[in-house]
Amino acid sequence: MTTVLHPALETTGADITTGADTSASATSPTTPAHPPTLSRLHAPTLTTLTDAVAANVERMRLATDATIMAVVKADGYGLGAVPVALAAVGAGAEWLGITDVDDAAELRAAGVDVPILAWLNPSGVDAARALAHCVDVAAGSVDELRQLIADVSAADAGRLRVHLHLDTGMARGGAPVEDWAELLRVARAGSAQIDVVGVMGHLPGADAADPSVNAPAVLRMRQGRDAVLRAGFGPLIVHLAATSGTLTDPATHFDLVRVGAGLVGIDPSETVALQGAARLTASVVHSSVVPAGTSIGYCGTHVTQRQTGIAVIGVGYADGIPRELLPGAAVEIDGVRCEIVGRVSMDQIVVDTGERRMPRGSTAVVFGPDGGAVPRIQEWARWAGSIPHTIVTGIGPRVERRTA
Repeated sequence: MTTVLHPALETTGADITTGADTSASATSPTTPAHPPTLSRLHAPTLTTLTDAVAANVERMRLATDATIMAVVKADGYGLGAVPVALAAVGAGAEWLGITDVDDAAELRAAGVDVPILAWLNPSGVDAARALAHCVDVAAGSVDELRQLIADVSAADAGRLRVHLHLDTGMARGGAPVEDWAELLRVARAGSAQIDVVGVMGHLPGADAADPSVNAPAVLRMRQGRDAVLRAGFGPLIVHLAATSGTLTDPATHFDLVRVGAGLVGIDPSETVALQGAARLTASVVHSSVVPAGTSIGYCGTHVTQRQTGIAVIGVGYADGIPRELLPGAAVEIDGVRCEIVGRVSMDQIVVDTGERRMPRGSTAVVFGPDGGAVPRIQEWARWAGSIPHTIVTGIGPRVERRTA
């Protein structure tokens, strides 16, 4: 069989069937023609901007007189629980909120000594560990509270601080109103093992930025608090509002507000401009100029309409880039917004650079707070048909983390 070479390969002396260079000037494979050089690429990197976290806490302080709890669940919304917590506490947050008691160990090891509340506990509560790390826990059902009291008794390491969780309208957690009286009876019976110090709930519709939407939950919270006080517990820390309620409705603030998304620059109500606290960068790993009619990526879902530059960026859906994106999704390279073309791959995306050719090793900013050509996480959320929370929490583990 005769091998027919593409014209561009005919002059190279390369045998396309073997990859060997058969030209007279071919260099022996044991004798490199040039000394090896180091790659000029940098690994995909997510940088946490701690000054922005601090600024967002200060912005919350302008909105409320309540104590601020910095919620650093999901590894600080993907930006690192420890750096986000330290920045928030340094800016005046007096509490931390976490998903699970186990999350407290890293925070305590980093020197964080403010009160911590764990209220989701998907694997259950390790009562001994909660006591060892001085973690408050929430109980949102009669069965949960009974188990907690039994576990504290077995641990025999002191009384555990508990926040009673009332369902204020989400049906996603917390004791229903009809179970509240029984929950209080169980709490009284277990008073040798637990100390009821708080009452909490959630706002189902705070993102609407409409106090009338929050009013039923506020009323239920007041009723739940009053019942706990009548049962002989107190003083109490009452908390209901998260970021949106903190920014838009003082009636929801009570004694403490739980700010999570707001720490990293996300206001779900989209009424207040907060400072983005994350920047994701990656290198251009390949660039070229392609003619009109070139198919880009798997299945050729994009075909170039003109001769244009393309650049391949070393991040993909395994790194948290949403695979399904609306037209217009883009990154910034050298001050230019470059649109993503073709399908997002596991490890790469391709962008159209137009008349410019971006050299290998150029830095692409996937998102950041910089403004101008740099996309913000809110734009990425729109392109993905999602919310900003999923963009920052979805960054994959092979992306390097840095703090600035």
